[in-house]
Parts: sequence; C-alpha cells; structure tokens
Amino acid sequence: MTGVDRLEPHPVTGQLFRSPVPPGSGWPEDPATVMTPVAADAAAVAVLAQDADDLDALNARISVCRACPRLVEWRESVAVSGRRASFAGQPYWGRPGPWFGDPDAPILIVGLAPAANGTNRTGRMFTGDASGDFLYAALHRTGFANQPTSLGAGDGLALTGIRIVATVRCAPPQNKPTADEKATCLPWLRRDLELTPGLHTIMTLGGIGWAGVLAAARQLGWTVPRPRPTFGHAVETVLHRPDGSPVRVVGCYHVSPHNTYTGRLTPAMLDEVLMSLRR
Repeated sequence: MTGVDRLEPHPVTGQLFRSPVPPGSGWPEDPATVMTPVAADAAAVAVLAQDADDLDALNARISVCRACPRLVEWRESVAVSGRRASFAGQPYWGRPGPWFGDPDAPILIVGLAPAANGTNRTGRMFTGDASGDFLYAALHRTGFANQPTSLGAGDGLALTGIRIVATVRCAPPQNKPTADEKATCLPWLRRDLELTPGLHTIMTLGGIGWAGVLAAARQLGWTVPRPRPTFGHAVETVLHRPDGSPVRVVGCYHVSPHNTYTGRLTPAMLDEVLMSLRR
C-alpha cells in the first residue's frame, strides 16, 4: 500500500496509523473525534473559535482545521511523500498542531508554527526536532516539565504551570506563513486568550509570535502600549484586559537551530527568561 492507505507503527505505542492521521483514530493526545466540526475557510475559523466553550473544544477544532489550502496541501504532502529519510517508516500526524501543556497554566508560550518533520510528524508542539529538544530540556531544568525529552505523543511528558501554542497552527513551506494565513489563524489564538482567565504571563518565541499576541490582544479590547512595543530577547511589555488586570509579555529568541547552533540563544539565556516567567 502507498500514500495515505499505508499503515505504519506509531514510534511510541506501536499502534498502526494512516498518514495524515484521521481524527479519533486513537493517536495519543489527539483532542478531536470524527464529530469535531471542521473549519473550511477564514469565516468558519472565526465562528468555530468563538463558539468553543472551553480550551479542550478549542483544541479539537484547531487540530482538524482546513481553512488555508496552501498549508493543508503542504502539511499533507510532507506527511505522505516529503518525509525526512530518518522518519520514512513512521506515520505522520499531518494536521494542525494542538496546544500542549497544563490547561490551568497561568503562563503561555507562543511560538511561530509547527515544523514539517517535528510537530507535523508527532502531533505535539515542539516535539521531534532540534528546536523541541532545546526547549524541553530548558523547561525541565526550570521545573516546568517532568522530563527533559519529548520524543512523541504518548511518551509521558507533562508540563506544570505552562502551556504551549503557536501563532500559525499548520507547518508552512519554508517556515514562512503568508499574511493572509496568519490572519486566518489569529481567531484561534484570540479565543485561547479569552478562555485563559488566570493568564498572567506570555512568552513569545520570535517576532511573529510577539506580533500575533499583540494583534490578538488588541482585537479583544486589551490595552496595548502605543507605539507598538518592538520584539527583542528578554524585552517585556504589559498589556491590560478591559477589567484592568495586567498580562506580561516577554520576548525570547526562537529556539530554532539558526539561533541555538550559532549561539545567539544559549541554554543559559533561555533558562533566565523561563525563570523570569514565574514572577
């Protein structure tokens, strides 16, 4: 069998799956079922995001979204025929990346987008690639993660006090989503912020995450400083909800190999920012 019809073993559980993985077929940590409503365009994203009653419902709807044709085609083509050679015999998630972590967390990490052979393969944010290796080792050192590695959904990893999302939920070609794709995906983040009333701090990984948070906050009627704060490593700004409660936003260089292999972002630098989030 070839393509989506081929059944392959999950690298952690050994269960057989097709690629991309159908919702509700038993993939570890899959938040969706066959009954989860699917957004087919930007208008549907806005409606389904706003109608989500809680974070679990929101996560399920995110994980089956098909609103951006270019991103759907890319993520699914990678899952079937564009795999990295070292993962050629594994099933690929091939769907949007759901949030991962503590649902009651007061701290949110906002990244850019899933990696084609990372989240797009494993179905978990920052899992299965060098960026995730760097991030989860730091989360473990700073007390947010119960183990330093993240191999795949179902491996026992758990986060406490922190949750991870992305500004764009599908893997984009060349890691570059278009302006329209970022705008289409923004209601998912906006609703996420609405459904997290205990949130006091957001860490953004890179400038796109920073811009996405500020845009979502402004759409919610939160007070955002003007002129718009500029992203930078360890740069902070404070937003205010309509009731006056503050939310800190802290910038951090992205954990991509481009930054970590060159020393632009070191483990010590990341640890320092993560520890500051507890304030």
